[in-house]
Order: sequence, then structure tokens, then C-alpha cells
Amino acid sequence: MRTLGKNGPQVGALGLGCMGMSDLYGPADEGEGIATIRAALDAGVDLLDTGDFYGMGHNELLIRQALDGRDRDGVRISVKFGAQRDYDGDWLGYDGRPAAVKTALAYTLRRLGTDYVDVYRPSRMDPQVPIEETVGAIAEEVQKGHVRHIGLSEVGAETIRRAHAVHPIADLQIEYSLLSRGIEDDILPTCRELGIGITAYGVLSRGLLSGHWAKDRTLSPGDFRAHGPRFSGDNLARNLDLTEALREIADAKGVTVAQLAIAWVLGRGDDIVPLVGARRRDRLAEALGALDVTLTAEEAGRIEAAVPADAAAGERYPVSMLAHLDSER
Repeated sequence: MRTLGKNGPQVGALGLGCMGMSDLYGPADEGEGIATIRAALDAGVDLLDTGDFYGMGHNELLIRQALDGRDRDGVRISVKFGAQRDYDGDWLGYDGRPAAVKTALAYTLRRLGTDYVDVYRPSRMDPQVPIEETVGAIAEEVQKGHVRHIGLSEVGAETIRRAHAVHPIADLQIEYSLLSRGIEDDILPTCRELGIGITAYGVLSRGLLSGHWAKDRTLSPGDFRAHGPRFSGDNLARNLDLTEALREIADAKGVTVAQLAIAWVLGRGDDIVPLVGARRRDRLAEALGALDVTLTAEEAGRIEAAVPADAAAGERYPVSMLAHLDSER
């Protein structure tokens, strides 16, 4: 078990990111997604991460089905809001206005079939709305009992401080992996100073560090990785070379590449909870195996030598999406 921040909830050491079960990674098997969520809960994974814009509500409805008949209080549900999309899935910006916060939460609660969410967070900062106003609106919902804890996502150190001054922040959700280590300079130290936890997504860099990616893999329609700089041309080849360097270390230790990469994130601190985006039970089982992997200081050093900070080829998002990341400013 780990605690999300100084005053946040206790959760299992790994969380389950549910996005790919509904959206953005191409077609998904709904039945397998529900079975994977239930398998995760049975294995002690009690943190489920979603967003109201994942499949335009589909992901929340999927989680509701998966939780049918289970103890709601035994599960921690983390929800992102604010991303605006149309029927075709096109991105339209972000809305952090107080009225939009409360409206989005009301719809989320109805879709999930619950009267509270454990962690509620803006998916990105709305540049037109001070973060104090957005967090203040969530704080009012905390007072009403509809939100237990407030989180943030992909924001920088200054924004974290401003938000935390309005209401204690439980955790920051942000990309963190061997290929994405930008938080180590300012963001992670700020969170630790303020007692804010980290829920790390992209720990396998959207599959690049899974050990299962092939250079000639064809992505299905709707898979946003087709537009990712790290999955394009020479960048992909260079990044997969880094994965192969990890494979040598993993093979010597008797674990998979994915388990090694997840274990590295787990070992960065007890205030960090990696989110694994498993869409299938076999991938979930592999990820859970990382909990049994202990890295010595020497092994961690070998891993970081194989994949040094800033070794990734290409940005983690396309330029148009990077523009919305307060964490990159």
C-alpha cells in the first residue's frame, strides 16, 4: 500500500489506467476490459483511473459495470475532467470554469452510479481560467461530500503551489518513465516539499517499453500513437534500441522488460504510484509481476545507464498537444 500525498487515500502500489479500454488505442474488447478491471480488483489493485472524455463517458460506464455487486468503498476512483471533444472525438480545448467543473462532476457521478469520486482533477489547465478558481470549485464539492480528494494533472511547479494554497492537493498525475523523466528537475521536488503524491502514467511509454513492440507494427485506426513523435520513423528505431538494452538486463534478472520498467518507477519513491494501462488480463498479470521485483542500487544504475535521462528520441506528445501542457513550460 502507498499513500497519495500527505492527506490522500491509501491505495495499492499499482493503479489501473482504464483509458485504453474505451478510447485512443484503437478498438478494444469491452468484455475483456470489464474482466481486466475485475481481475485487478481481485489482485488488490484498488485505484482505477479514468477521464470523463475517454470514449465520451463510455469508460465511466464500463467501470460502473465492472464494479456492479462490489463494495464501492473498497475502490478508489480517480477522474479527470475538462477536455472538450465533439462526436467524432476531435479535441476542442479545455474548460476549467467553476460551473463546468460542477456540471462535469454531476454527469460523472451519474455515469459511475455513485455519489462521490475519490480523486477529481482537471485533465489540463484551462489557460483562460485561474487554477485557483478551478480548484476552488472542486473544493466546494469536497465540502458537499461528492469529492474526497483533489488532484492535478500535467501542471508545473508554480501551478502546483497556487492550487495547493487553495486546497490540499493529494496527488499530481503526470507522465513518468525511463523515457520521460522531466519531472525530476522541479516538479517532483515541489510535490515532495508540499507532501503531494505522484500517480505516474505512461510508465511503459505507451508500449515502447513493454518489450512487445515491433518496428513493423501496424497501428489500427483511432490509435493516437500513430501521430506520436516517438513512434515515427527513425525515432521509433532509436527508442526500440533502448528497449533492447533493457531486455539484456531483464533477461539476466529473469523478468520481462515491462516488469523491469515498472519496477524502476516503483523504486523511485513510496510517494509514487505507477498506473499500468493494461487492457487485457494477460498484460495485467505481467504488470503485477513487477511488484515482486526488487532492484538493487547497482541494478538501478545499470538500467539508468542503458536508458539515460533525455535518451528518448522525439517529444512525448505532438507539438499541438504539448502546447496544452503546463508541465512543459
